[in-house]
Amino acid sequence: MSTIPGAVGGHAAPISKRVHVVGAAGYAASELIRLIARHPSLELGALESSSHAGSPIADHVPALRRFERAFDPPGTLEATLAAGDVVVFAGGAELARANVPALLERGARVVDLSDAFRLAAHANGAVYGLAERYRDALRDARFVANPGCYPTATLLALLPLAPFANDIVQLVVDAKSGVTGAGRTPATANLFAEVAEDVRAYGLGGHRHEAEIVQELGAAGIDAPLVFTPHVVPIRRGMLADCYAIFSREPRGDAVRASYERAYGGSRFVRLLPPGRAPSVVGVAGTNDAEIHVSCKGRVVRAISAIDNLGRGAAGNAVLNLNLMLGLPEESALDDRAARL
Repeated sequence: MSTIPGAVGGHAAPISKRVHVVGAAGYAASELIRLIARHPSLELGALESSSHAGSPIADHVPALRRFERAFDPPGTLEATLAAGDVVVFAGGAELARANVPALLERGARVVDLSDAFRLAAHANGAVYGLAERYRDALRDARFVANPGCYPTATLLALLPLAPFANDIVQLVVDAKSGVTGAGRTPATANLFAEVAEDVRAYGLGGHRHEAEIVQELGAAGIDAPLVFTPHVVPIRRGMLADCYAIFSREPRGDAVRASYERAYGGSRFVRLLPPGRAPSVVGVAGTNDAEIHVSCKGRVVRAISAIDNLGRGAAGNAVLNLNLMLGLPEESALDDRAARL
């Protein structure tokens, strides 16, 4: 088998690793298929969909009109899986819970895009798939719990504040997501006529991603209470998280800035913006990038993060994790700078 010299981890990496996708008809799965189809070292295996089995993918995903494949019926993965293959679960949590253990036993590697294993990921045998925090553990991992889009945007904005954790008394996150974050299954609340010309707060009694955010902030030593408010806004894809850390005493602005520079100065996918420049949802659309603004005013540190909810918030992050798991260059298939879905 051919190899790529100089891959991550200091060893040659095999090419043509096969990747199967379960729940392949959703928005995040469609973006994942697009990225894998252009990946120099991965090839697509089974593309299972219970709702669209046998139907041409091109009929359902405009961005994949030139993709000459049909969705595979359930059971295709079971019949074609070989040890060493990778399976990405892009469907619901119950589907992942029911199938992941058996796939691991058969020698597959798994990336789960649902929230089935994110809480207490390590206790479940998974690595939480945020490379900026767990890069070393992701290398050669067999099972990865891919973070949610809201947690990704929030954690990237707040984790560099860990050195100041003892001085943080309150966290407030005001986050906004495009409608694709709700998935592709039709629901009245997500119809164009319901979303257009509105900004809607939801999950006010507690959003399902909030516990994930608290877990990972706590793992970094940031235990301040969190108020998290998600919103849906009338854009297709994209996410903006306005995050505020309230300190018990006024922090030094230069020390805060330096902490973010240490965290992201050499990052391939996180851009720390110069003072006064705001993150742009359009600027990261179709990419695995994140843009971060940080500034201080009195006892408040404001950290704003922009990501593509389907890119860095789902499929792009999954490909980054695949690259790390397989010893491939981190930027493989992730060099796009324009949305296509």
